[in-house]
Amino acid sequence: MRRRTKLSHLPLNALRAFEATARHLSFTRAGLELRVTQAAVSQHVKVLEDRLGVQLFRRLPRGVALTDEGQLLLPSIVEAFGRLTETLNRFEDGRYQEVIAVGVVGTFASGWLLPRLDAFRKAYPKIDLRLFTNNNRIDIAGEGLDYAIRFGDGLWHGTEATHLMGTPFTPFCAPSLARGLSRPADLKREVLLRSYRQEEWPRWFTAAGLQSPVLKGMVFDSSITIASAAARGFGVALLPAALFQDEVRQRRLVRPFKIEVALGDYWITSLHSRRQSPAMLSFKNWLLETIAATKKSPGKQGET
Repeated sequence: MRRRTKLSHLPLNALRAFEATARHLSFTRAGLELRVTQAAVSQHVKVLEDRLGVQLFRRLPRGVALTDEGQLLLPSIVEAFGRLTETLNRFEDGRYQEVIAVGVVGTFASGWLLPRLDAFRKAYPKIDLRLFTNNNRIDIAGEGLDYAIRFGDGLWHGTEATHLMGTPFTPFCAPSLARGLSRPADLKREVLLRSYRQEEWPRWFTAAGLQSPVLKGMVFDSSITIASAAARGFGVALLPAALFQDEVRQRRLVRPFKIEVALGDYWITSLHSRRQSPAMLSFKNWLLETIAATKKSPGKQGET
């Protein structure tokens, strides 16, 4: 049989009175917020102090001050009310909104996911999807994420990785610059825009049957930024072709050569220790099914 303690059945009104008084350091202002009298707030706090057997506030001539015990209790109360508020806010029109937090490498977010998010919203209106973009460096646990969509080899410690799609890389540049390129070797005299992954251009030149030139110049931490620099005529970018189709259609970028090189794939990852909720599984399955459908209809990039 479960033991009952003096902490059982702590009154919610007493906890609310304590939290409001701690924020305002005033029974009067707490009462105004809670729409009760100053005396009622003081009485609620007194009930809580009696239940806990400690003094939570020092009564001062003007207002109150937290005791050491009050300062220890406050963070837990604030966190508990915050979590309760967040949960209650998920109810809309009598339905519970499930929340999923997903970290997404920016290139995949803008080039593939964003054009399809409306389809996900319509298919799963009860799921509140929250996206956080990054440059592929992410801490799932530290950032409180359910999933992280990453680029690489699928080997990240402590995570389960499910393959999403491969996206070979190929050179892109502004149309004006492309007019001066007739063969792959011509790239050796151009500014080659680089990411923090230093092996990318050397691997492309190897695929082209050429020796890589010495690389120097600007380094970027995002393919999106590299693509923007290339569109402005700053140099030639090595980008995943499937994720920059809008820029090609708008003639902001062109592919001077068809040679491609595989540098990694996109994966959806989650912690081994994280039990996947129904909402998480719905998002993951939708992602996989949509990618499979896109592969069957490659001409419909950006559509679902």
